[in-house]
Amino acid sequence: QHADGTATVLAWVNLTLALGLPGRPFAGYGCLTGQGNGQGGREHGQKADQLPGYRSIDDPAARAHVADVWGVDAEDLPGKGLSAYELLMALGTDGGPRSLLVLGSNVVVSAPNATRVTERLAALDLLVVADIVMSETAALADVVLPVTQWAEETGTMTNLEGRVILRQRAVTPPEGVRSDLELIAGLAERLGAPSTWSTDPEEVFDELRRASAGGKADYSGIDYARIRAEDGVFWPCPATDQGQPDHPGTPRLFAATFSHPDGMARFVPVDHDGPAEPVDAEYPVHLTTGRVLSQYQSGAQTRRIKDLPDTGPFVELHPLLALRIGAHDGDPVSVRTRRGVMSAPAKVVETIRPDTVFVPFHWVGANRLTSDALDPSSRMPEFKVCAAEVTT
Repeated sequence: QHADGTATVLAWVNLTLALGLPGRPFAGYGCLTGQGNGQGGREHGQKADQLPGYRSIDDPAARAHVADVWGVDAEDLPGKGLSAYELLMALGTDGGPRSLLVLGSNVVVSAPNATRVTERLAALDLLVVADIVMSETAALADVVLPVTQWAEETGTMTNLEGRVILRQRAVTPPEGVRSDLELIAGLAERLGAPSTWSTDPEEVFDELRRASAGGKADYSGIDYARIRAEDGVFWPCPATDQGQPDHPGTPRLFAATFSHPDGMARFVPVDHDGPAEPVDAEYPVHLTTGRVLSQYQSGAQTRRIKDLPDTGPFVELHPLLALRIGAHDGDPVSVRTRRGVMSAPAKVVETIRPDTVFVPFHWVGANRLTSDALDPSSRMPEFKVCAAEVTT
């Protein structure tokens, strides 16, 4: 979540290669995602530039394979789409989307430069939100659809290891509450394609198996029965010919070789560019955002649990900065950036740099401040640093 985040990750990968860590037990490099199945969602093709199996949507062979699985012409598959933030900025514009279906995302709180995002949502002709709670985004919607939560539905999840696990439904959802699959199938039926959509999670997983075959994240040798028997299976796990033993899965990538044709790894030179928005005389302090232990993501679920600690936002700052602005622990302070302002109680700690303040992103306000500068490769916004002014 930096404007040079891809370069930073490549620098870490370079370091692990120089130390000979990849392919060894308890070593290597990996980026933790912010929520369960963040890894799996990318492998399913949920990014606007990918197809299932970690395939590029611009790869002609990948397009042909996936189109065959889906029973469509490869020419009818769309090209590379907009990143999440760029899509939000296109809402309601000339040539942009006029309606939006949001599945379990609270972008009014979680997107950077959130005031602009709220304005773009208001420009839509139709906003539909499917969620388990009435989030701040759902409150703006023309239609709100209640959907099942994690314990009310069956499906697979994939973790950072590439281990595919099965999560069985634990409780029956309330009457009238649909799963995401049922919602999408209902939409497909109303669009005239009822025969192409299944609401059975195992059938959908079978489609993923076939669509991912031959990709980097190959699920084709994995099925529900095997996941149950082995308590999870690691991709890539290609299907084998009938009568042949199952592929064992791949618990450790790069144990013997790398992905390049010669089997060798590659160092990638990177430059350090720094934040897109450096501090200056008007905004002399770095603002960074992040998590607290008791809250989750935009807080739409956890903020409703009053027994949890950290029941409200705060501004964490160093004693030297607090002294400079005349603030004491618990005093209201304001944080202002080029995009907005928020106020919250001061939390004075010695574990932060004197030139930096920290604000948790689980409450409305934090992302009204954050920068919408994008990484040129990943198109990830720079949530983690921008220039700010702190006052009492």
